[in-house]
Amino acid sequence: MPTKSTRLTFAVLATGAGVFSMLQSLIAPALPTVQHALNTSQSTVTWVMTAYLLSASVFTPILGRVGDLIGKKRTLVAVLVTVTLGCLLAALAPNIGVLIVARVVQGIGGALFPLSFGIIRDEFTAAEVGPSISNLSAVIAAGGGVGLVAAGPIVSALDYRWLFWLPVGVVAVTTLIALRYVPESPSRAEGRVSWLGAVLLSGWLVALLLPLSQAGQWGWGSARVIGLFAAAVLLFALWLLAEARSRTPLIDLRVMRLPAVWTTNTAALLFGAGMYAIWSFLPGFVQTPSSAGYGFGASVTAAGLLMLPMLLAMFCSGVLSGRLEPVLGAKKLLTTGAALGAVACGFLALWHDQQWQVAFAAGIFGLGIGLAFASMANLIVGSVPPEQTGAATGMNANIRTIGGSIGAAVTSVLVTGRLQSSGLPYGSGYTHGFTLLALLCLAAALAALLVPVQRAGRRSASARAEAHSARTETEPEAAVAPGTRS
Repeated sequence: MPTKSTRLTFAVLATGAGVFSMLQSLIAPALPTVQHALNTSQSTVTWVMTAYLLSASVFTPILGRVGDLIGKKRTLVAVLVTVTLGCLLAALAPNIGVLIVARVVQGIGGALFPLSFGIIRDEFTAAEVGPSISNLSAVIAAGGGVGLVAAGPIVSALDYRWLFWLPVGVVAVTTLIALRYVPESPSRAEGRVSWLGAVLLSGWLVALLLPLSQAGQWGWGSARVIGLFAAAVLLFALWLLAEARSRTPLIDLRVMRLPAVWTTNTAALLFGAGMYAIWSFLPGFVQTPSSAGYGFGASVTAAGLLMLPMLLAMFCSGVLSGRLEPVLGAKKLLTTGAALGAVACGFLALWHDQQWQVAFAAGIFGLGIGLAFASMANLIVGSVPPEQTGAATGMNANIRTIGGSIGAAVTSVLVTGRLQSSGLPYGSGYTHGFTLLALLCLAAALAALLVPVQRAGRRSASARAEAHSARTETEPEAAVAPGTRS
């Protein structure tokens, strides 16, 4: 746990990252309300989510790298200010166009994740790093759950605009405290931002995620979807080439090839597919009228309450993982978390006729999320040089998001592929979807088994040696990680 000298810093980081995570899911249950209030179409209002996703995917690794270069505190404060302005603009938005722009601005806050992990690694003692990363991961995971649970009551009692007014005050105060009390990290990366790499990274992420999020409306065989997927492949290849040739790459591919990094990222991709799909489709399942042959006809608020066991479980297991990680190791926790996700989805595929069954499965999945989030972050932070922490953890978050987009898109095909005369999906569609998600989480557990087991000191030394073997200009002491000092 953080000591007295670092508790305020941790509180600031947890508040900022938690609010951003909450903003990811807070607006989702209120989209029908937003559509009606702003007099727009269903296809247009989905851009409130899509714009946020694309923005976060682009800015998370880029600003993580900027923080590594110019200072993590300076970048953190700038990002917090941006999120505050984005929430204010969203709360005042007179039409759907302005709200979508506001969501793009809010998406810049995705950089809070890698920046926070980097500050913890730089500023906290070696004994504090692991538990603090686990606790922060628990807050990040729980933030998404809070959004699902709190959206209904806030909209019912106040108005959808309060989904943004409330974060305005919280993030504004957090910004002032961060400016005054969060120390500037001494560890800086050498070089500059590779803007060519940033443009190409942004290009292939948008070209990949946009068709995944819109294919249900555009059609999987449409020219737009196929063209964007082809562009994503081309831009990804160009990005790899540019990064390999750059003296100061945005994402050091040597670091990405480290065994502990690529295996963790593979598990993140697969587990993210299951996690985001559950968040997206389980509330819709319980809100389906029972006349469809399944579902409970729950309101938005009632659906959020059924997700409450997931929220509580993911927070508790995330905090608990900080105590278990020194004993069991992050690899075992990641494997267990992914396996619990598989068990939960398998349970849902077989038993979903009663509300308690859904709540029970949600709780089991929450345990898995808490363990997996914390262990992924600890594995990445413990495997890369300190000056690569922001970029590496930013890419891990991005890979998890990409997996989530893929999982949600494929699950949508299974759920909505055949519709009843009422326009509602068949129950078998959800059963097939839950089965697929169980298999994805099981694959994530198998990928986690491939993560090499190494002591922290050896892991850090290996990362330094491989990541900087070709960089004679880098000073040796720059690669010493405070979190791995002996």
